[in-house]
Amino acid sequence: MKKKAKKKILIVEDEKILAEMYHDVFVQAGFKVFSVIESKEGLEIARKEKPDLIVLDILLPRESGISFLEKLKQDAKISSIPVVIFTNYDGPDTKKKAKKLGIKDYLIKANFTPQQFVSKIKGYLK
Repeated sequence: MKKKAKKKILIVEDEKILAEMYHDVFVQAGFKVFSVIESKEGLEIARKEKPDLIVLDILLPRESGISFLEKLKQDAKISSIPVVIFTNYDGPDTKKKAKKLGIKDYLIKANFTPQQFVSKIKGYLK
């Protein structure tokens, strides 16, 4: 029997400590994980690896998560990859814009333990 391929997650998060922690938590939960710090890098990996889901921070260096989302949605090869925003930025306009761009969810980091977050993500990948 062939082993089921691991689900792939791309984390776009500029806080190194957080990115590493979530990387480890998702790996322990059985995912193949790619972590990047910037939007541009995230788009390159999305095109190359076609992750099953992208975890995206809003406040990123150089380009915001919204800018990443807009570019993702313009690229037919990767526009259908589900995106979950995971940020501490709770701006209503940003939230509205992200939802318009078709995100799965807009989650505030402070409201989740790493384990709760992993469970939430697993729910989106069923």
